[in-house]
Amino acid sequence: MKKMLLLGGSSQQVIAIETAKRLGLYTVLCDYLPDNPGQYHADKFFQTSTTDMQAILQIAQDEKIDYIIAYASDPAAPTAAYVAEKMNLPTNPYRAVETLCNKDIFRKFLKAHGFNTPRAQGFKTKAEAMADIRNYTFPVIIKPVDSSGSKGATVLRNMDGIDTAIDFAFSYSRGHRIIIEEFVEKKHPYLIGGDIFVSDGKIIQWGLMNCHRDSTVNPLVPVGKSYPPLLDVRDLKAVQDTLQRLVSELGIKFGPMNVELIIDKNDRVFPIDIGPRSGGNMIPDLLGLIFNCDVVEMSIRAAMGCKVEGENEEGTPFYATHNLHSPQTGIFGGLEFKPEIEKYIIRKDIYKRPGDHVDFFACAANALGIVFMKFPDSETMYSLLERINSNIRVITNGEHKDD
Repeated sequence: MKKMLLLGGSSQQVIAIETAKRLGLYTVLCDYLPDNPGQYHADKFFQTSTTDMQAILQIAQDEKIDYIIAYASDPAAPTAAYVAEKMNLPTNPYRAVETLCNKDIFRKFLKAHGFNTPRAQGFKTKAEAMADIRNYTFPVIIKPVDSSGSKGATVLRNMDGIDTAIDFAFSYSRGHRIIIEEFVEKKHPYLIGGDIFVSDGKIIQWGLMNCHRDSTVNPLVPVGKSYPPLLDVRDLKAVQDTLQRLVSELGIKFGPMNVELIIDKNDRVFPIDIGPRSGGNMIPDLLGLIFNCDVVEMSIRAAMGCKVEGENEEGTPFYATHNLHSPQTGIFGGLEFKPEIEKYIIRKDIYKRPGDHVDFFACAANALGIVFMKFPDSETMYSLLERINSNIRVITNGEHKDD
């Protein structure tokens, strides 16, 4: 029986373990958390950090694995590529994966290859960052070079709060490095985000969507996606051309990529974050509904070195997700869905139970769950998504549904 090493056993990564087993693979899991749910699904488990490349390589060699995957994990993606190259297993180039997983290196790559990119610089110390900040045109965004889900990120429109923002970014960086970059103002109501899928160096699936935000919590953190993207034909082609050129320049051969881009008021496409893995917040599940496919299986097969067939077909509109979140820290008391939105909800995944602690929605990790919706038309979809906080209520701190 062939063996696959999977890096990460969170609740959103269990589906990859189950899919690998369904495809007839013996599954070996690594995760540093002792209470990760994936260990109860995998055939074998090692409590080891997925960012410890040498430790993971040793496990991979001892277990004589045939394949490796870091499903939906930015931190583990370089480890998977490193181990695969060392063992001559199917992989994208380690150098390309490392570039995508470090924001300062990625910005240098974009500039060197003629892509649109804001002025940006990486820093190892607070003193270096403070010495250079006055060379920037505000607004700026300050964030760790190696985190995802908007953890540790702050947008500043002037020097007020600069000390706090820099300290905050450093606190979320595994490698103790941050990046400061000029903030790109978008011309569209939404950022463009979602997942694409690459096979033989060509993008075969365009899971591009609108990224929704909530200004009442952290406005940098996505609170949902909707399809199709609100782009005209010219802008959509510009985004697609940019992404395909990026894939080609990096030498990406296969697999899913999580993308976030902005089109500015001068019609320029700016790649903001590109991850060499599937997106979080159940994006693969959403794309499965939109394109009538199994994106997780596609990812596992690609990691096995199998060619994944596909066509650039348009998906089915009008699907959307919403990440359930709390505007305050407290005790979870339940959820209230008004009839206006309830009739369009086709799936609910709730992570919390009444009595559980909930945190203010400062980053993607603070989500309480996710709901999937299918709307009859774009007008209904955008109207309800813009008013979703009034249609979905998170009850905290002993509130009652009849308040």
